[in-house]
Amino acid sequence: MRILVLATITFVTMLLGATGQGWAAGLVARIDISNQTMTVSKQGRVIYTWRVSTARKGYWTPRGTYRPTRLHRMWYSRKYDMSPMPYSVFFRGGYAIHGTGYVKQLGRPASHGCVRLATGNAALFYSLVKQVGRKNTRIVLVN
Repeated sequence: MRILVLATITFVTMLLGATGQGWAAGLVARIDISNQTMTVSKQGRVIYTWRVSTARKGYWTPRGTYRPTRLHRMWYSRKYDMSPMPYSVFFRGGYAIHGTGYVKQLGRPASHGCVRLATGNAALFYSLVKQVGRKNTRIVLVN
């Protein structure tokens, strides 16, 4: 019985993390590709909803659930003519959530696959990810 209790405690600790706060304490960015919106929740409560631009015709934005893989305050896309990508939060290979100057396009598909948002909002999201940590952040992309 004692072994079962210890195994259960270990499993729950792994699920929730050392602090015991788990998903509820984390940060979740839910990108709704159909509506071109990103909803940010912290500790299970919605704190922001922003317009975004995802992949335009001929390009693709991945779907699924990811953790951030790397963060860059400023990144330049080698693939697309060194285009600036401020406050980049990469989540799958070269795909990232990042700021853009093309704010008139927000709310409709316009990117090569990344999730674009207003630079101020990207800075805010970037700082939230740094605050809670990559391991406690989830990025969920749905149709």
